[in-house]
Amino acid sequence: MQRRTKIVATLGPATDDPKVLDAMLQAGVDVVRLNFSHGSHEEHILRAENVRNRARAHGRQVGVFVDLQGPKIRIERFKEGKVRLDEGARFTLDAALGVNDGDVTRVGLTYKSLPDDVNRGDTLLLDDGALVLWVEEVRGSEIECRVVIGGELSNNKGINRQGGGLSAKALTDKDRADIKAAAKMQADYLAVSFPRSAADVNEARELLRQAGGHGGIIAKIERAEALTALEEIIGASDAIMIARGDLGVEIGDAELPAVQKRIIQAARSMDRVVITATQMMQSMIENPMPTRAEVFDVANAVIDGTDAVMLSAETAAGKHVAKVVEAMDRICRGAERQRSGLDSERRQHIQFNRIDEAIAKATMYTANKLGVKAIAALTESGATPLWMSRISSGIPIYALTRHVETRRKVTLYRGVYPVSFDVTSQDHKQVNREAVDELMRRGAVRDGDLVIITKGDLMGELGGTNAMKIIRVGEHGVDPY
Repeated sequence: MQRRTKIVATLGPATDDPKVLDAMLQAGVDVVRLNFSHGSHEEHILRAENVRNRARAHGRQVGVFVDLQGPKIRIERFKEGKVRLDEGARFTLDAALGVNDGDVTRVGLTYKSLPDDVNRGDTLLLDDGALVLWVEEVRGSEIECRVVIGGELSNNKGINRQGGGLSAKALTDKDRADIKAAAKMQADYLAVSFPRSAADVNEARELLRQAGGHGGIIAKIERAEALTALEEIIGASDAIMIARGDLGVEIGDAELPAVQKRIIQAARSMDRVVITATQMMQSMIENPMPTRAEVFDVANAVIDGTDAVMLSAETAAGKHVAKVVEAMDRICRGAERQRSGLDSERRQHIQFNRIDEAIAKATMYTANKLGVKAIAALTESGATPLWMSRISSGIPIYALTRHVETRRKVTLYRGVYPVSFDVTSQDHKQVNREAVDELMRRGAVRDGDLVIITKGDLMGELGGTNAMKIIRVGEHGVDPY
């Protein structure tokens, strides 16, 4: 069986070696992530070109998504590079302090409006929650704190307010410039960091379209307040990323597992793609094998219905790039063998809004009940296979399309596989034969198997899917379909 859950891997210095990149692709990466928090536009554009060229050499299609940095709320730098804060000590966050003037008593801030966003009694978490400060007083540019949990604090570490509520806008000036670079490389997806509402997602989409980009928009759920507008944000997006680092800091680790399940279910029920991310195989940055806890983490996300699982530093800077992808592939396959229905599929009261949506979901119901071996979805935009992929099934869905942009887009959809397929005839029987021949060539079906083909009466028309045909391969002689 082919793996249904997709693997996203972050590119970085560790993948710049062509041999490492080839090994990663052979291990089964479906989508690569370019983290615009680091590196130049030129570096990222070159990495995107390299991965697409090597994917073609391997006869594969690999999607590319750009991850915007967003409003990074960080401390500035220390004179000595780092300090040690003792529990009970006083420590001041000072928006007016020089960039490199930090010491054991105070440090500067990249986000100058932080004193306006916090009050006495707030809890601030530094370095992903490793250090905890309690706000005693806010005076002008200074936030005077007491250290609740101390430790070593080094340059440029992030700051979160427990419970969220910081007012920083989702899109910065840097992000606006980065969106133009994403459009230039024709990124298949653009990820928006720290969105608080649908307006943030819509603004990113508009900026991308203005720059000439056509990729989908991924909303990263990493602010506590995003959870109160979850359905609104999902509805405005093409995909959702559960960014568990900042989100876990803001809402607390104990709340994170249930919230992850809620987000996966909500995204699937609203026909959106969902990615689970952050520290999934963190130990493999250094070690050649995952921990048992990491195995369970990846497997549970797969069983809950995530479309994709993501690797960050594990591939961008890790020592075992191919091995971590192989391990994730192995875990996903094992989890997928534990077939279970998803709550998001209990949709008896949902009304279809479009004919192609009705065909897609009727196809999956039929395929699951009839013993179909494969589905061939002739598609222009990728909408039909997306709807199909929202329904749990072990049946492979092949997205047959002439458009390279669509083939790249569907690399993120669970259980959907891109196929280059150009309809050159309006003879439906001929097109059906060619589609079945393509599945047979790939070893997906053989004589006697049932196949479902979906397409439109007017083939090549966007949104025109209006027909489902059930075929038994090789039946009825020379001209069966």
